[in-house]
Amino acid sequence: MITAYIDGGARGNPGPAGYGVRVEDAGGALLAELHGALGIATNNVAEYNGLLAALAWAKEHGHTAVHVKSDSLLLVEQMRGRFRVKNPGLQPLHARARLLAYEVGRVTFEHVPREQNKNADRLSNIGMDASEQNLKVQE
Repeated sequence: MITAYIDGGARGNPGPAGYGVRVEDAGGALLAELHGALGIATNNVAEYNGLLAALAWAKEHGHTAVHVKSDSLLLVEQMRGRFRVKNPGLQPLHARARLLAYEVGRVTFEHVPREQNKNADRLSNIGMDASEQNLKVQE
């Protein structure tokens, strides 16, 4: 089983947004670090994009068991089916994540404190920085 630490953020919420993912093997060794710029989005949209990136990476690399760790209680509980997805902007992201999780195989979710998610946070800040740069170039 691999572990994917995921995070997403937006400066301003909504604002320049990005996601970050750190993937580790069962022994804690680094397998991949991913990040991406999302332009203007909300924190929750960014969190879901981090999850989608992690699941897509796992599927592409043939992993069939993923433990997702996130500091977003909303995302974790929505993916566990304990919270409804009321926000219309999150519904298609949630549906894509559920489908990808099904395609991967066994995906579990754990809510972790922000302090235990520092690497994913660092990577999401790279994504947010890139969003800010892209927006400045467009001005």
